[in-house]
Amino acid sequence: MIISNNKLNSPIGFVDSGVGGLTVLDNVRKILPNENFLYYGDTIHTPYGDKSKEQLLEYSDNIFKFFEKQGCKAVVMACNTTSSTIYDEIKDKYNFEIYPIVQSAAKILSELPIKRLGIFATRGTVLSGAYPREIARYNPDMKVFGQYCPDWVRIIENDLVYIEESIKIVENDLKKMLENEPEKIVLGCTHYPFLLDVLSKFAPKDLFIDPAIEFARFIKSDLAAKGLLNNSNTVGNGKFYVSANPQLFKNSAKMFCELEELPELLTFQNSSKTILVS
Repeated sequence: MIISNNKLNSPIGFVDSGVGGLTVLDNVRKILPNENFLYYGDTIHTPYGDKSKEQLLEYSDNIFKFFEKQGCKAVVMACNTTSSTIYDEIKDKYNFEIYPIVQSAAKILSELPIKRLGIFATRGTVLSGAYPREIARYNPDMKVFGQYCPDWVRIIENDLVYIEESIKIVENDLKKMLENEPEKIVLGCTHYPFLLDVLSKFAPKDLFIDPAIEFARFIKSDLAAKGLLNNSNTVGNGKFYVSANPQLFKNSAKMFCELEELPELLTFQNSSKTILVS
């Protein structure tokens, strides 16, 4: 099959409920600097962790159809919640490659030389059982402890990481996880690496794993195998979209991405609480 240059130069889409997916985008851009990208933060519906499967299917369908119209060659589900709950239902529905972070990271995590693995995640991810299920496919002997952190996404999305109340919440959640005596702890929501500096006040930094790093390497390898890497010698460009609060998104994003301008506001007519504005 001959793949046109237009296809190779087509953007990669990234989707998350807010700024969390920037942790994935940041790692992908480091190893694939020539790729063009579109990023959609569904901020009007954040957090995804407490949404139903039906809601997540609706939100994702709107966003993925938008990516199709923009000619995306691949879409990165930079969200553990959607990856763990709806990926199997949508994986063959659209005309681009789809990369889900949970399934892509699980094999790598299963190869760690440890017996006890903690997973900090959203309610949806924990209840889905996706991480222990996927890891058990490769390493049934690894004990996986999932823990829901109900306040973490709110703290990050509202730019409240370094206030005293937030730090105390994170410390208490970490203490609860450490009772399981994990040898490593996965930051199983793409928002959570924003809290690494705070977590490192109470435990060694190398205890924590950001799966976005290995996920980015997997994406590069798979795009190369499929002949879809951008063959341009120029640095790629990108555009950011949100469904609400562009200024708050820009403020919260600064740890991983300094936006030169506000993201474009884009919502969808048939989506809960939204109307079509673009």
